Amino acid sequence: MFTRDFYARQRHKAVNVKQSKYESKPVDELGRVAWSAQENDVWRQLVTRQLACIKDKACQEYLDGLRMLDLPHDTVPQIPDVNAVLMRETGWQVAPVPALIDFDQFFALLADKKFPAATFLRTKDDFDYLQEPDYFHEIFGHCAMLTHPAFAEFTHMYGQLGKKATPKERVYLARLYWFTVEFGLLSDSQGNRSIYGGGILSSPAETEYAFNSDKAVRKPLEVIDVMRTPYRIDIMQPIYFTIESIDDLFAISQRDLIADVHQAMELGLHAPLFPPKPKKTEQQKETQHV
Repeated sequence: MFTRDFYARQRHKAVNVKQSKYESKPVDELGRVAWSAQENDVWRQLVTRQLACIKDKACQEYLDGLRMLDLPHDTVPQIPDVNAVLMRETGWQVAPVPALIDFDQFFALLADKKFPAATFLRTKDDFDYLQEPDYFHEIFGHCAMLTHPAFAEFTHMYGQLGKKATPKERVYLARLYWFTVEFGLLSDSQGNRSIYGGGILSSPAETEYAFNSDKAVRKPLEVIDVMRTPYRIDIMQPIYFTIESIDDLFAISQRDLIADVHQAMELGLHAPLFPPKPKKTEQQKETQHV
């Protein structure tokens, strides 16, 4: 499972830096990272496993983008190679960042069509679960969709709005990002289902659950409904929102989303579809960062 939270451990890198045990690797003057043989092996295993998992589940737009990127399977891809494709297709770039950055930096980068990616790769000890988004999640999970103009425009718009929004408004905007860019599903008029959210596409467990589970709720996306829907970071998502086409994201980007935020605030949150998060014991609190 590969999930996070907006304020505690938010999916989009905006987390207290002290919470991360990883450090990003340095980038040389050519924008390249000296990945180790061990890291190349971790990448190979992650890609091999996830490609098998998303077969017949990922949306066509993601698969098309993956082919454009032509990511290597045996070595960790380099940012300049990814950027050459993104710039050609949508004008986006991947920007190397420290392991975790704050909200202001995150939104400013998206507003400038730069997708932040921490230059560290999980170790084998964290192979199946990692709190913070690593290089695999950002490059394999997200960059293929950034080759699609509608998805790229939605993400750009989100950055522009978030850059100007108040902290309270950002919480409601975060739910829209969470249930689209991170955990979005497609479902056409014939009921054919596919995945476009990077938080699903980079996680074997979430891919299987989101696609096949009969316990998960799946419903058509309505913007204000999504903004009112709570989520938890440490469980499989109990609800997924569907759109019919990636082009629907472009239509959403043309809305007055801040007005939607204010309406969602007035209506209040829906009842959560999950139990309260267990409280930590004093011993857990003392040892959680050891």
